[in-house]
Amino acid sequence: MRAGNVSCSCRISSRSFFRVDFPRRPFGNIVQGNDMSQSLVQLYLHIVFSTKNRVAYLADEKLLIVIHKYLHGICDKQECPAIKVGGVADHVHILCRLGKTGSVTTLVGHLKRDSSKHAKTISPRLKQAGYGAFSISPGHVDALVEYIANQADHHRKVSFQDEFRPLLRKYRIE
Repeated sequence: MRAGNVSCSCRISSRSFFRVDFPRRPFGNIVQGNDMSQSLVQLYLHIVFSTKNRVAYLADEKLLIVIHKYLHGICDKQECPAIKVGGVADHVHILCRLGKTGSVTTLVGHLKRDSSKHAKTISPRLKQAGYGAFSISPGHVDALVEYIANQADHHRKVSFQDEFRPLLRKYRIE
C-alpha cells in the first residue's frame, strides 16, 4: 500500500483474495464545499405496464388522456415527480424520478391500484397485468421522453410484445 492510501481486502471464496487501494482524500471523507448535511437522490425510473391480456382497454383517446394525467398526478403525490407519461391502448410508459423515501414496489402499487380504481369509474372493464421497472441513466432521459411521446407512431409498426422483449434483454432480465 502506498502512503496516503486506504486499503480494502475482500475474500470472494476460500481460495481467492483481492485488495483494492483507495486514495485518501486530503480532508478525510468531506468533499470541499459540501458536507452532505442533506439526503440527495437522483434515480430515474422507466415503468411499463400493460392491460390484462394486452386488451386495448385504452383505445378511447379521451380515456387514454385521462389515465395518463391521473398517472402523472399519482407520481407527483408519491413524491416521485413524473417527467413523461404516455402509451397506447394496451400499455403505459412512465418516466419519473424515484423519491428519496419511496420504493419501486410502493410506487407501482399506487400507480396500478389508484389508476385502476379511477379508470373503472369511467370504463368498468379495465384490468391491468404485471409491470417492468428499469433504471435510466440521466444521459438517456431526453431520448426516453421522445420515445414515450412517439408511442402511437412506434406502435403502428411494432407490437407491445415485440417492444417489451428487447427491453428485457437490454436490461438483462431473461
